[in-house]
Amino acid sequence: MNKQEKFIKRAYKLASELKLPLIDDKLQGSIKFKSNNATVTVKFTFMDDESVIRGFLGLAEYFHTVIIKQKDKFYIPHDHKMFILESN
Repeated sequence: MNKQEKFIKRAYKLASELKLPLIDDKLQGSIKFKSNNATVTVKFTFMDDESVIRGFLGLAEYFHTVIIKQKDKFYIPHDHKMFILESN
């Protein structure tokens, strides 16, 4: 299992433990959202430190919103803010 697969698997597991709603291609055929409408974009980069994933997922819990997985990135849209989690 490569680093990218470990990152995605770990993010799924932590989201499940925290009982956070995660929308991906399996759940929804094609997900379309506009990230360019966000006035603020915050990027989290995972570098083998699980606390980055936990901090990112904590935002979804705090804002009571969903997590969207598209390709190899996770997104949390909230108002005019977009939070992005990716692996380096």
